[in-house]
Amino acid sequence: MNKLIKKANILVEALPYIRTFTGKTIVIKYGGKAMTDEALKDGFALDVVLMRYVGLNPVVVHGGGPQIDQMLSRLGLEPKFRQGVRVTDVPTMEVVEMVLGGKINKEIVTLLNRHGARAVGLTGKDGGLLQCKPLTAKAWSESLYADVEDGQEEDFGLVGDVQSVNPSLLVKLQQEHFIPVIAPIGTDRTGRTYNINADLVAGAVAAALKAEKLLMLTDVKGIRDAKGRHVSTLSRKDVQRMVKKETITEGMLPKVHACLTALDGGVRKAHVIDGRVPHAILLEVFTDKGIGTEIVS
Repeated sequence: MNKLIKKANILVEALPYIRTFTGKTIVIKYGGKAMTDEALKDGFALDVVLMRYVGLNPVVVHGGGPQIDQMLSRLGLEPKFRQGVRVTDVPTMEVVEMVLGGKINKEIVTLLNRHGARAVGLTGKDGGLLQCKPLTAKAWSESLYADVEDGQEEDFGLVGDVQSVNPSLLVKLQQEHFIPVIAPIGTDRTGRTYNINADLVAGAVAAALKAEKLLMLTDVKGIRDAKGRHVSTLSRKDVQRMVKKETITEGMLPKVHACLTALDGGVRKAHVIDGRVPHAILLEVFTDKGIGTEIVS
Protein backbone atom coordinates (compact mmCIF):
# COMPACT_ATOMS: atom_id res chain seq x y z
CA MET A 1 0.00 0.00 0.00
CA ASN A 2 2.83 2.43 0.85
CA LYS A 3 4.30 1.94 -2.62
CA LEU A 4 0.96 2.74 -4.22
CA ILE A 5 0.61 5.89 -2.10
CA LYS A 6 4.13 6.94 -3.11
CA LYS A 7 3.23 6.53 -6.77
CA ALA A 8 0.08 8.60 -6.24
CA ASN A 9 2.13 11.35 -4.56
CA ILE A 10 4.47 11.42 -7.55
CA LEU A 11 1.52 11.91 -9.90
CA VAL A 12 0.13 14.68 -7.69
CA GLU A 13 3.53 16.41 -7.66
CA ALA A 14 3.63 16.28 -11.46
CA LEU A 15 0.12 17.70 -11.94
CA PRO A 16 0.96 21.44 -11.57
CA TYR A 17 3.79 21.08 -14.08
CA ILE A 18 1.58 19.22 -16.56
CA ARG A 19 -1.01 21.98 -16.20
CA THR A 20 1.60 24.72 -16.69
CA PHE A 21 3.35 23.15 -19.68
CA THR A 22 0.35 21.78 -21.60
CA GLY A 23 0.54 23.09 -25.16
CA LYS A 24 4.10 24.39 -24.66
CA THR A 25 7.13 23.38 -26.73
CA ILE A 26 10.06 21.58 -25.10
CA VAL A 27 13.20 21.23 -27.25
CA ILE A 28 15.45 18.32 -26.26
CA LYS A 29 19.07 17.94 -27.36
CA TYR A 30 19.60 14.17 -27.35
CA GLY A 31 23.17 12.96 -27.07
CA GLY A 32 25.78 11.18 -24.96
CA LYS A 33 25.33 7.78 -23.36
CA ALA A 34 21.55 8.13 -23.51
CA MET A 35 21.94 7.51 -27.27
CA THR A 36 24.06 4.36 -26.96
CA ASP A 37 22.83 2.47 -23.88
CA GLU A 38 19.81 0.33 -24.84
CA ALA A 39 17.94 0.79 -21.54
CA LEU A 40 18.53 4.56 -21.59
CA LYS A 41 17.42 4.79 -25.23
CA ASP A 42 14.17 3.05 -24.39
CA GLY A 43 13.65 5.24 -21.31
CA PHE A 44 14.29 8.38 -23.34
CA ALA A 45 11.66 7.36 -25.88
CA LEU A 46 9.13 6.63 -23.13
CA ASP A 47 9.77 10.02 -21.54
CA VAL A 48 9.27 11.89 -24.83
CA VAL A 49 6.12 9.94 -25.70
CA LEU A 50 4.68 10.57 -22.22
CA MET A 51 5.32 14.30 -22.63
CA ARG A 52 3.36 14.23 -25.90
CA TYR A 53 0.47 12.28 -24.34
CA VAL A 54 0.06 14.76 -21.46
CA GLY A 55 -0.14 17.69 -23.86
CA LEU A 56 3.42 18.98 -24.27
CA ASN A 57 5.05 19.46 -27.68
CA PRO A 58 8.51 17.85 -27.61
CA VAL A 59 11.01 18.51 -30.41
CA VAL A 60 14.14 16.33 -30.52
CA VAL A 61 17.51 17.45 -31.94
CA HIS A 62 20.12 14.69 -31.92
CA GLY A 63 23.84 14.29 -32.36
CA GLY A 64 25.83 11.17 -33.20
CA GLY A 65 29.58 11.78 -33.03
CA PRO A 66 30.64 8.28 -31.87
CA GLN A 67 28.50 6.62 -34.53
CA ILE A 68 30.05 8.84 -37.22
CA ASP A 69 33.55 7.92 -35.99
CA GLN A 70 32.67 4.22 -36.16
CA MET A 71 31.45 4.49 -39.75
CA LEU A 72 34.48 6.55 -40.81
CA SER A 73 36.74 3.88 -39.31
CA ARG A 74 34.89 1.12 -41.18
CA LEU A 75 35.42 3.03 -44.43
CA GLY A 76 39.10 3.63 -43.73
CA LEU A 77 38.68 7.37 -43.16
CA GLU A 78 40.39 9.12 -40.25
CA PRO A 79 38.28 11.48 -38.11
CA LYS A 80 39.91 14.91 -37.78
CA PHE A 81 39.11 17.59 -35.22
CA ARG A 82 40.21 21.18 -34.78
CA GLN A 83 39.21 23.22 -31.71
CA GLY A 84 36.78 20.42 -30.86
CA VAL A 85 35.06 20.71 -34.26
CA ARG A 86 34.91 17.80 -36.71
CA VAL A 87 36.79 18.88 -39.85
CA THR A 88 34.36 17.90 -42.59
CA ASP A 89 35.59 17.32 -46.13
CA VAL A 90 33.35 15.97 -48.90
CA PRO A 91 33.79 12.23 -48.07
CA THR A 92 33.25 12.94 -44.36
CA MET A 93 30.13 14.98 -45.15
CA GLU A 94 28.72 12.03 -47.07
CA VAL A 95 29.24 9.81 -44.03
CA VAL A 96 27.80 12.44 -41.66
CA GLU A 97 24.64 12.77 -43.75
CA MET A 98 24.28 8.99 -44.05
CA VAL A 99 24.72 8.36 -40.33
CA LEU A 100 22.89 11.38 -38.87
CA GLY A 101 20.17 11.93 -41.46
CA GLY A 102 19.69 8.25 -42.20
CA LYS A 103 20.62 5.64 -39.64
CA ILE A 104 20.40 7.50 -36.31
CA ASN A 105 17.48 9.74 -37.20
CA LYS A 106 15.33 6.84 -38.37
CA GLU A 107 16.26 4.71 -35.36
CA ILE A 108 14.99 7.44 -33.02
CA VAL A 109 11.82 7.89 -35.07
CA THR A 110 11.17 4.15 -35.06
CA LEU A 111 11.70 3.92 -31.30
CA LEU A 112 9.29 6.77 -30.59
CA ASN A 113 6.68 5.35 -32.94
CA ARG A 114 7.02 1.91 -31.36
CA HIS A 115 6.06 3.44 -28.01
CA GLY A 116 2.89 4.96 -29.43
CA ALA A 117 3.95 8.37 -30.72
CA ARG A 118 3.81 9.79 -34.23
CA ALA A 119 7.36 10.95 -34.92
CA VAL A 120 8.78 12.38 -38.15
CA GLY A 121 12.48 12.50 -39.02
CA LEU A 122 13.95 15.65 -40.57
CA THR A 123 17.23 17.27 -41.42
CA GLY A 124 17.74 21.00 -41.70
CA LYS A 125 17.41 20.57 -45.47
CA ASP A 126 13.70 19.70 -45.19
CA GLY A 127 11.43 22.68 -45.73
CA GLY A 128 14.42 25.02 -45.60
CA LEU A 129 14.55 24.43 -41.85
CA LEU A 130 18.21 25.36 -41.25
CA GLN A 131 20.10 27.83 -43.38
CA CYS A 132 23.77 28.26 -42.60
CA LYS A 133 27.10 29.58 -43.82
CA PRO A 134 30.59 28.06 -43.42
CA LEU A 135 31.80 28.15 -39.83
CA THR A 136 35.13 29.96 -39.42
CA ALA A 137 37.66 29.45 -36.64
CA LYS A 138 37.10 33.06 -35.60
CA ALA A 139 33.31 32.66 -35.37
CA TRP A 140 33.66 29.39 -33.46
CA SER A 141 36.09 30.90 -30.95
CA GLU A 142 33.85 33.93 -30.46
CA SER A 143 30.84 31.67 -29.89
CA LEU A 144 32.81 29.97 -27.11
CA TYR A 145 33.99 33.32 -25.70
CA ALA A 146 37.62 32.52 -26.56
CA ASP A 147 40.37 34.06 -28.67
CA VAL A 148 41.55 32.51 -31.92
CA GLU A 149 44.76 30.64 -31.19
CA ASP A 150 47.87 30.99 -33.34
CA GLY A 151 47.71 28.51 -36.20
CA GLN A 152 43.99 27.96 -35.74
CA GLU A 153 42.74 30.31 -38.43
CA GLU A 154 42.03 27.44 -40.87
CA ASP A 155 38.41 26.70 -41.65
CA PHE A 156 36.63 23.46 -40.80
CA GLY A 157 35.48 22.50 -44.27
CA LEU A 158 31.77 21.72 -44.63
CA VAL A 159 30.85 22.74 -41.09
CA GLY A 160 27.94 25.14 -40.84
CA ASP A 161 27.16 28.18 -38.71
CA VAL A 162 23.39 28.55 -38.28
CA GLN A 163 22.14 31.77 -39.82
CA SER A 164 18.40 31.28 -39.68
CA VAL A 165 15.73 28.77 -38.69
CA ASN A 166 12.43 28.49 -40.55
CA PRO A 167 10.13 26.86 -37.99
CA SER A 168 6.99 26.72 -40.17
CA LEU A 169 7.32 22.99 -40.92
CA LEU A 170 7.89 22.21 -37.25
CA VAL A 171 4.82 24.22 -36.27
CA LYS A 172 2.68 22.36 -38.81
CA LEU A 173 3.93 19.01 -37.53
CA GLN A 174 3.17 20.03 -33.95
CA GLN A 175 -0.35 21.11 -34.92
CA GLU A 176 -0.90 17.59 -36.29
CA HIS A 177 0.50 16.08 -33.05
CA PHE A 178 3.73 14.77 -34.59
CA ILE A 179 7.08 14.77 -32.77
CA PRO A 180 9.80 16.29 -35.01
CA VAL A 181 13.20 14.58 -34.79
CA ILE A 182 15.93 16.77 -36.31
CA ALA A 183 19.37 15.78 -37.56
CA PRO A 184 21.82 18.74 -37.45
CA ILE A 185 22.45 19.12 -41.18
CA GLY A 186 21.75 22.34 -43.07
CA THR A 187 22.36 24.10 -46.38
CA ASP A 188 23.65 27.46 -47.51
CA ARG A 189 21.94 29.72 -50.05
CA THR A 190 23.40 27.71 -52.93
CA GLY A 191 22.06 24.42 -51.57
CA ARG A 192 25.41 23.08 -50.39
CA THR A 193 25.15 20.69 -47.44
CA TYR A 194 26.85 21.35 -44.08
CA ASN A 195 27.41 19.49 -40.83
CA ILE A 196 26.34 21.61 -37.83
CA ASN A 197 27.03 21.26 -34.10
CA ALA A 198 23.89 19.66 -32.63
CA ASP A 199 24.03 21.74 -29.43
CA LEU A 200 23.92 24.97 -31.42
CA VAL A 201 21.10 23.67 -33.63
CA ALA A 202 19.06 22.83 -30.52
CA GLY A 203 19.55 26.34 -29.13
CA ALA A 204 18.63 27.98 -32.43
CA VAL A 205 15.54 25.79 -32.91
CA ALA A 206 14.38 26.46 -29.33
CA ALA A 207 14.73 30.21 -29.92
CA ALA A 208 12.87 30.07 -33.25
CA LEU A 209 9.98 28.14 -31.70
CA LYS A 210 9.87 30.35 -28.59
CA ALA A 211 10.03 27.13 -26.60
CA GLU A 212 9.15 26.95 -22.94
CA LYS A 213 12.31 24.97 -22.19
CA LEU A 214 15.51 23.69 -23.75
CA LEU A 215 16.85 20.45 -22.27
CA MET A 216 20.48 19.51 -22.99
CA LEU A 217 21.23 15.84 -22.23
CA THR A 218 24.87 15.29 -21.26
CA ASP A 219 27.06 12.72 -19.53
CA VAL A 220 27.59 14.85 -16.43
CA LYS A 221 25.30 15.82 -13.56
CA GLY A 222 25.12 19.44 -14.65
CA ILE A 223 27.27 22.54 -14.27
CA ARG A 224 29.76 22.72 -11.42
CA ASP A 225 31.24 25.75 -9.69
CA ALA A 226 34.95 26.49 -9.20
CA LYS A 227 35.04 24.11 -6.20
CA GLY A 228 33.47 21.26 -8.16
CA ARG A 229 30.06 21.54 -6.50
CA HIS A 230 26.93 20.95 -8.54
CA VAL A 231 24.91 24.14 -9.11
CA SER A 232 21.14 23.77 -9.46
CA THR A 233 20.29 27.26 -10.77
CA LEU A 234 22.31 29.87 -12.65
CA SER A 235 21.49 33.22 -14.19
CA ARG A 236 22.75 34.34 -17.59
CA LYS A 237 25.28 36.60 -15.84
CA ASP A 238 26.46 33.71 -13.65
CA VAL A 239 27.16 31.62 -16.75
CA GLN A 240 29.02 34.44 -18.51
CA ARG A 241 31.15 35.01 -15.42
CA MET A 242 31.96 31.28 -15.11
CA VAL A 243 32.96 31.11 -18.77
CA LYS A 244 35.21 34.17 -18.39
CA LYS A 245 36.89 32.60 -15.35
CA GLU A 246 37.19 29.28 -17.24
CA THR A 247 35.09 27.48 -14.65
CA ILE A 248 33.02 26.32 -17.63
CA THR A 249 35.31 24.88 -20.32
CA GLU A 250 35.68 22.41 -23.17
CA GLY A 251 32.61 20.34 -24.09
CA MET A 252 30.30 22.32 -21.83
CA LEU A 253 30.97 25.55 -23.74
CA PRO A 254 28.81 24.77 -26.81
CA LYS A 255 26.03 23.61 -24.51
CA VAL A 256 25.91 26.80 -22.45
CA HIS A 257 26.26 28.85 -25.64
CA ALA A 258 23.18 27.04 -26.98
CA CYS A 259 21.37 27.72 -23.71
CA LEU A 260 22.15 31.46 -23.91
CA THR A 261 21.04 31.55 -27.57
CA ALA A 262 17.75 29.99 -26.52
CA LEU A 263 17.26 32.46 -23.67
CA ASP A 264 18.02 35.37 -26.03
CA GLY A 265 15.25 34.06 -28.30
CA GLY A 266 12.63 34.08 -25.57
CA VAL A 267 12.96 30.59 -24.10
CA ARG A 268 12.05 30.76 -20.41
CA LYS A 269 14.58 28.26 -19.05
CA ALA A 270 17.40 26.07 -20.32
CA HIS A 271 18.51 22.94 -18.49
CA VAL A 272 21.72 20.90 -18.57
CA ILE A 273 20.88 17.43 -17.28
CA ASP A 274 22.54 14.02 -16.90
CA GLY A 275 21.12 11.75 -19.57
CA ARG A 276 22.67 8.73 -17.84
CA VAL A 277 19.98 9.00 -15.13
CA PRO A 278 16.92 6.92 -16.06
CA HIS A 279 13.95 9.16 -16.96
CA ALA A 280 16.11 12.28 -16.53
CA ILE A 281 13.71 14.34 -18.67
CA LEU A 282 10.69 13.62 -16.51
CA LEU A 283 12.62 14.21 -13.31
CA GLU A 284 13.76 17.63 -14.53
CA VAL A 285 10.45 18.82 -16.00
CA PHE A 286 7.82 17.32 -13.68
CA THR A 287 9.35 17.40 -10.18
CA ASP A 288 9.96 20.15 -7.64
CA LYS A 289 13.74 19.75 -7.32
CA GLY A 290 14.83 18.55 -10.74
CA ILE A 291 18.20 16.86 -11.24
CA GLY A 292 20.35 19.14 -13.40
CA THR A 293 21.32 22.78 -13.72
CA GLU A 294 18.72 25.28 -14.91
CA ILE A 295 19.81 28.53 -16.55
CA VAL A 296 17.38 31.43 -16.38
CA SER A 297 17.48 34.81 -18.07
